[in-house]
Amino acid sequence: MHEMSLCEGVLQILETEAKRQHFTKVKTVWLEIGTMSGVEIEAMRFCFDAVIRHSLADGAKLEIIEVPAQAWCLNCSQSVTVQQRYDACPHCGSYQLQVTSGEEMRIKELEVE
Repeated sequence: MHEMSLCEGVLQILETEAKRQHFTKVKTVWLEIGTMSGVEIEAMRFCFDAVIRHSLADGAKLEIIEVPAQAWCLNCSQSVTVQQRYDACPHCGSYQLQVTSGEEMRIKELEVE
């Protein structure tokens, strides 16, 4: 379950930013998670609640924004949405796709006080 270490990384970023930007409480965290990132959303929610206990984010809401995967088709030169690796291009059927997004996870926004 690598989601636990991902949540610990998120908390570490929150603590660093709290010192840098002088806030003391995190109320909401918006995370963008790509559909091909390998992160299980429900495991992430469970681990987030466990990791933030007794921290500056204790009781914070976790809002997850799923980012669809995009790829560039080398055959028809179009950006296309894909569901998984090795999908065919929905326009020309080529398998020569280069994934351009959907593998990332990042903190998009924070609500703090």
